[in-house]
Amino acid sequence: MQETDLSAAVVTVPLLRRMKAEQRPIAMLTAYDASFARAMDAAGVDAVLVGDSLGMVAQGRSSTLAVTLDDMVYHTASVARGLRRPLLVADLPFLGYATRERALDGAQRLLGEAGASMVKLEGAGPGLDVVRCLAERDVPVCGHIGLTPQSVLKLGGYRVQGRDSTVAARLRADALALQEAGASLLVLECVPRQLAGEITQLLDIPTIGIGAGASCDGQVLVMHDMLGVGHGSRRPRFVKDFLAGSGSVEAAFRTYVQDVHAGVFPAHEHGYD
Repeated sequence: MQETDLSAAVVTVPLLRRMKAEQRPIAMLTAYDASFARAMDAAGVDAVLVGDSLGMVAQGRSSTLAVTLDDMVYHTASVARGLRRPLLVADLPFLGYATRERALDGAQRLLGEAGASMVKLEGAGPGLDVVRCLAERDVPVCGHIGLTPQSVLKLGGYRVQGRDSTVAARLRADALALQEAGASLLVLECVPRQLAGEITQLLDIPTIGIGAGASCDGQVLVMHDMLGVGHGSRRPRFVKDFLAGSGSVEAAFRTYVQDVHAGVFPAHEHGYD
């Protein structure tokens, strides 16, 4: 398949795996409504995540913990109406996968009612049973390890994870366990670039990094961050303002996609040691 054909193809779970195999970086962004989703589609974004980050960037909350399943269904359905090509991933909210039954109900609503193609959940441990349950019922699952925002109270804040050798070993084990349980994609958030590269090499499924360096199979940023909106004076290291100098939101999205596909973003300064 030629690159032009790949850039025009509707993105599916098997296509993401093929992109990893062919070392074609995956460009993902978050979205929360149809208008921005439509602009991302036009700009060539490969995958769109309706993140529970909406609690902070859209609802003005201090964390993601108050986001409900109804919130996720509403915003996912809105985004789905703006997309044609990208794969649509939606977060299961805090405690939305505390049991198999709750996870199955959430997945049914997000895929069947709202139009997502994959659900995302954080962590491993007890969540592995839920991943296995969903995967066995043909629900595509994206895992998420490293800095997991739904665990902010336990972690004591938003901090890089995996600098300690014990935690790094656990993250490697968690990544393999999530793959074995049936996850089709894995987000690595705020982990040292070397560790992210090691995990990416260990896995057959694609990895998507955010603050995890350039060795992941793809990248994701929160839309508001990459447009220079909402982070105040303390912009996270892994964020780049793509709107500055772009002239329009769609042009910013297009520059982001081009930079990810070309391996220009993230640069060294956007990662952690």
